[in-house]
Amino acid sequence: MELDALNENVEAISTLGATLVLVSPNTIAHNQTVAEQKKLACELLSDPGNTVAARFGLKYTMAADLKALYQQFGIDLEDYNGDASWTLPLPARMIIDTDGIVRYAAINADYTVRPDPAETIAALKTII
Repeated sequence: MELDALNENVEAISTLGATLVLVSPNTIAHNQTVAEQKKLACELLSDPGNTVAARFGLKYTMAADLKALYQQFGIDLEDYNGDASWTLPLPARMIIDTDGIVRYAAINADYTVRPDPAETIAALKTII
């Protein structure tokens, strides 16, 4: 999603009384750099070791061939994530209410398949 579209969605979600939060396994320092460079209009939180992702059943370990491919392209998850686990979260979009109950979830093992933000906003409107 382009930055302008992300920031528009942050605004639409805020108007509905909710908060958009991004969660990444990257280190706090790396996330701060990304947030500053991209001028994110929402919070980008760090999930060291994919601990939160694991609690939602979203953590997976990269296959050896995929790890090798990442390394060929100079992508070093050990550096980005601050650990040697080579784990990632499945991309997910969730609406979690103030009681901690997941009211909506869109998850796909294929990281290229992401729900349209309009879907999430429509789901949010039915929940609040």
